[in-house]
Amino acid sequence: MVVLPIRFERSPRLHAMLSETAYPAGTRVVVQGKRGPEVATVRGEGRDPQPQERYGAVLRAATPEDLTHWEDLHRAGEDLKWLLRARARQRGLPVKVVAVEFTLDESLVTVSYSADERIELTGLIGEVRAHTRARVNFAAVGPREQAQMIGTLGACGRENCSSTHLQDFAPVSIRMARDQQLPLNPEKLSGPCGRLLCCLQFEHTQYLDLLKDLPRKNARVCHEGSGACGKVTKLHPLAGTVDVATDQGLLQNVPAASLRRMTEAELKAQPDTGRGPRPAKPPRSTPS
Repeated sequence: MVVLPIRFERSPRLHAMLSETAYPAGTRVVVQGKRGPEVATVRGEGRDPQPQERYGAVLRAATPEDLTHWEDLHRAGEDLKWLLRARARQRGLPVKVVAVEFTLDESLVTVSYSADERIELTGLIGEVRAHTRARVNFAAVGPREQAQMIGTLGACGRENCSSTHLQDFAPVSIRMARDQQLPLNPEKLSGPCGRLLCCLQFEHTQYLDLLKDLPRKNARVCHEGSGACGKVTKLHPLAGTVDVATDQGLLQNVPAASLRRMTEAELKAQPDTGRGPRPAKPPRSTPS
């Protein structure tokens, strides 16, 4: 027995499945998934099974008949998807039908949909049963899962990460954008799914390593070559440079390696800003 990495058509995620035969990468196989038998693709070399792990099962190599039938089911699912979208518009349902997928034995049809609120889909179930005798399962998907299943182009011009290689949707925070010195513009930081870009997460570790060698923003520094001192206003982690607003009123972009932090004595010797200490409030008088 060997464990093979298997990929389904609807997702780039790899699933470990137990097989009696070590099929080479690229082989189309019939597997027993959670929904039922489906056609998938072997995406790598096999490995030995581990006692504590649970696996799906590779049933056999897909025959030409299996592949032809699978393509017919895919076309039938696409036709049914567009029909359900039209029926949803006619009924005024605020729902988007993302995909309709049959199992290979046609025992189950899964309708993946997205909606902003909980809605009643009883009417659409009747539409599906009018075209197939398969058991109907409606599955709600989030914005990222929707982009993964449909496939879109990202801001880089390439296919989005969620439908090409991402194995899991890791949490993404606005702090990651701040660490990468990106403008906090929602239109620039959001992917086709409307959520924060997934690439912010898997690039974050690299930026944290680069930031270790840079002074903090607003830090007081001095240039070792010219002796000019000023305040750090912007960081450029990939270039290894920072922008410094000098005390002479200049804005300079200099390598971080040529800077040193100002000492306590240099900070105390800085000229007064002229604002002075805030005057103390007069004591509150109490009526006699």
